[in-house]
Amino acid sequence: MDVFTITELNLYIKSLIENDRLLSNVTVKGEISNFKHHSSGHMYLSLKDDGGVIRAVMFRYSAQKLKFRPENGMQVVVSGKVSVYERDGQYQIYIEDMMPDGVGALYVAYEQLKAQLEQEGLFSPEYKKPIPKYPETIGIVTSPTGAAIRDILNILKRRFPYTRVYLYPALVQGEGAAESIVKGLRFFDGKVDTVITGRGGGSIEDLWAFNEEAVARQIFAMKTPVISAVGHETDFTIADFVADRRVPTPSAAAEISVPSGSELQKFLKIVDGRLYSALLGKLESSQKELKRLLEREVLRNPLAVYDVKRMQIDSYTMQLENIYRKEIHTLRERFVKNVSKLDALSPLKILERGYSVTEDKSGNPVSSVKAFQAGDPLCVTLTDGKVHCNVVDVKPKEKTGEE
Repeated sequence: MDVFTITELNLYIKSLIENDRLLSNVTVKGEISNFKHHSSGHMYLSLKDDGGVIRAVMFRYSAQKLKFRPENGMQVVVSGKVSVYERDGQYQIYIEDMMPDGVGALYVAYEQLKAQLEQEGLFSPEYKKPIPKYPETIGIVTSPTGAAIRDILNILKRRFPYTRVYLYPALVQGEGAAESIVKGLRFFDGKVDTVITGRGGGSIEDLWAFNEEAVARQIFAMKTPVISAVGHETDFTIADFVADRRVPTPSAAAEISVPSGSELQKFLKIVDGRLYSALLGKLESSQKELKRLLEREVLRNPLAVYDVKRMQIDSYTMQLENIYRKEIHTLRERFVKNVSKLDALSPLKILERGYSVTEDKSGNPVSSVKAFQAGDPLCVTLTDGKVHCNVVDVKPKEKTGEE
C-alpha cells in the first residue's frame, strides 16, 4: 500500500481537478462574502448561495480590469478555474472575470463612482464656476477627426468669430482615452477662458472615458470653467455632474460658450443709439449752461466786480475810521479825568494852600521835630520857592492826657 505525504496528496488532488475539462473553465454565480482587497492588488472572497460556500481569489492582473468595485452582498457571475491551494488543502476558484448578476459591470461601476463623488461634494452647486459671456479664448479637448469638433468650430465661427479657438487632440474612446482627456484639461487650465470637452454619441462603452474617476477629479480641480458636451440627450456621464455646465451635444456647447454675433450687434446698435441720445442731451444741457454763464454780469463787464469790491472797501474804511474816532474820543475823555484826579492829588496844590515841605540837610523830608537840634540847617519848600535857614530852637509838642 502506497503512503503519501500531505503535500503529495494535495498535489495529486490538484492535478485531478486541474485536468478536469469542466473545472478548468467554469462559470458560477453567487453572493460575495468575506471580501478583502489586499494591498498587493489581489482580491480574496467567498462565494455562497443557500446551500454552500466556496473560497475564491482574483489576482491583481485580472482585478485591475474590473470596471466596478466588488462588495459584500453583491450578486456576481464569475468565470475561471477550480484548483487546490496545496498548502491548505482547500480547493477554490481562481477568478479571471467577474460581472454583476443581472446588471452590467459598467452600470455598477458608474453608480458606485457617482455615489462616491456625490458624497465627497464634487457635484455641489457652490463649486460651479460661471461660464464667461464674452470669452477671448476657448480650449477644446476632443478627437480631431470626429464630427464633434467640426460642429463646434462651425457654430463658433458663425456665432462669434472673434473668439480664438484651440484644439487639444485627445483620445475619447478606448484604452488610454481617460489619460488623454486629463492631459488636455491640464494643458488648457488657466490658459483659456473656457474649456469644452466631449464627443459625439455612442454606447456606454464608447462614452466610458467620461465616466472615469481621473477625468471627473481633473474637471473638479480646474480653475478654468469646463463645459461637458458628451453626445447623449437623456443619460448623464460622471463628467456631466462634475462640470460647471452640462449640455447634451457638442453643438450645444458651442451655442452656450459664446454670444450670438448678430444679436450682439443689434444690442450694440441699441446701446450706440442710447449713448448718442445721451451725448446730445448732455451737449444741449452744457450749451444752455454756457449761455447762462456768458450772460452773467461778471463776464459782460469784468470791471464791475472790482467796482463792487472797491465800494465794499470804502465802506469798511469809513466804518474803521468811525470806530477809530470814537475810540480816540473815549480815550481822551478818560485821560482828562485821570489828569484831573492826579492834579488834585499833587503836592503842589497843597503848597498853594499855605503848606510847606521841610527837608534836613541831606534833602530828606522831615515830619518830626525830633529830627532837629538848635543850629541844624534845614530847607523849607514853599509854593514859589525854597528858604534855607538854621534851627534856633526846638520845642516838641506838649503831650496831653489824651495822648
